[in-house]
Amino acid sequence: MNEKTTAIGRNAASLERGARATLRKTLIVCGALAVILILISIIAATMGSERLPIVDLLRALVTGGTNTGALTATQRAILFDIRLPRILLAATVGASLAASGASYQALLRNALAEPYLLGISNGAAVGTMVALVFLGANEWTRPLMAFGGALAATFVVYRLARGRAGATPEKLILAGVIVTTFQSSAIVFITTLMDATRIRSFTFWLLGDLSQATPRSIWIAVGSTVVGVAALTLKARPLNLMMLGERDAFDLGVEVERVRLQVFLAASLLVGVSVALGGSVGYVGLVVPHLVRMSTSGDNRLTIPAAALAGASFVIVADTLARTVIAPRELPVGAITALIGAPLFIYLLKRR
Repeated sequence: MNEKTTAIGRNAASLERGARATLRKTLIVCGALAVILILISIIAATMGSERLPIVDLLRALVTGGTNTGALTATQRAILFDIRLPRILLAATVGASLAASGASYQALLRNALAEPYLLGISNGAAVGTMVALVFLGANEWTRPLMAFGGALAATFVVYRLARGRAGATPEKLILAGVIVTTFQSSAIVFITTLMDATRIRSFTFWLLGDLSQATPRSIWIAVGSTVVGVAALTLKARPLNLMMLGERDAFDLGVEVERVRLQVFLAASLLVGVSVALGGSVGYVGLVVPHLVRMSTSGDNRLTIPAAALAGASFVIVADTLARTVIAPRELPVGAITALIGAPLFIYLLKRR
């Protein structure tokens, strides 16, 4: 009896040391990524058709705009009314898509699971378009309808791919293609109800458009991102166990159905709001989590928050390229992320 008690005590102490080590590593990695995110944001704020001097820009940011140095009134308006809201929106979109992609990959035990490829982003796009065409351009109805569309697409894809042996990678991708095809038909049908001017703006938005950031939309984006990423991070330990298999996780005390529902809800919220405010930005949820796992570990307690920070930096860089490569015209940010993500997707498929 004493030997058994001693063994249990050793295991508990080992788990506690492992938890402390994971927490320390998470703080170090996330701290470094946060510093990188801040530096990238500052550099992005200086770039564009109108170059802003970095010293005066930093002075304006530190003082909250009360001391703008040599910045003219026009440059100040560009910084605070256009670039900073756009950078914040890009950061929230990237963090949302990367964190949701990491959670889908862990939950479904599929390296190719990602909101864009599974049709979840298109589901959110359909919800957003329904809100805009039939319910008016309200800043609250768009995220709500997008959340509903993303959640519905998630459950449809999961149910279509689910079999006796679970949701295999091939079935998930095939289910995603089927659902995406149906949703694309719905998008085409809805666009026929618009005039030519609105069709052009909707087409650009569908490919990723972060130029429509407003103060209220920024608050919605930041709030939903904080809530969603925090919810997924709190489910990191159950997700670690579910990566071993749902039956094994259940035997270890994980409430599998409850965790699955909570992850689906949080991830759908993140995808829905990001698509409603920034359009369909593809491959972020595929590229970033894989890069994070390759650089660190497969522990979701580290992967999910690190992916959120890395995803924010990734989309800021992509959006900066999109608005500067052919300035004063802009490219859709989704085109930049696809140029990076598509080759990686092909590489992952070849490896399977």
